[in-house]
Amino acid sequence: MEICYVLDASAFINGFKLVSKNNYTVPEITSEIKDFKSRLTFDMALEEGNLIIQDVPNEYISSVNDIISMSGDILRLSIPDKKLISLAYMLHEQGRDVKVISDDYTIQNALKIMKIPYSGVMTDGIKGIYNWKKICEGCKREYADDYPFDDCEICGSRIFKKRIKVNK
Repeated sequence: MEICYVLDASAFINGFKLVSKNNYTVPEITSEIKDFKSRLTFDMALEEGNLIIQDVPNEYISSVNDIISMSGDILRLSIPDKKLISLAYMLHEQGRDVKVISDDYTIQNALKIMKIPYSGVMTDGIKGIYNWKKICEGCKREYADDYPFDDCEICGSRIFKKRIKVNK
């Protein structure tokens, strides 16, 4: 079975060579490709039929949001990032052989949790799995991912996102 490559903006920006016609991305990624050379590579891939821009049904986005909210990655991923991961998840669920090309460590972390293969162009990729927690700088109270404020309701200190390694 041929591999379906799901390409993040970093794949185009960092010079990933398209080796097949089985390359996918989401519409939102196009706005992240700004420099001339990357845009040219992107446009040529589209024109030559080597890249498919694929939107993702909401059911897959919801499933991915549920998965990444457990790790805290939902705090750090943009909407295009979530859509890209959802596209990989959708293809994976359809029984396709998928590999995501991204140098974004948060995307890689989410994919590692979901057991979807990935690789970077400029980086080796992450080694372990990390979760993210919202924690008060002062009293160290932990907050839920959806806590809407930047300061602690107990002591008033700033709330920050802390990376916690998961042993897997």
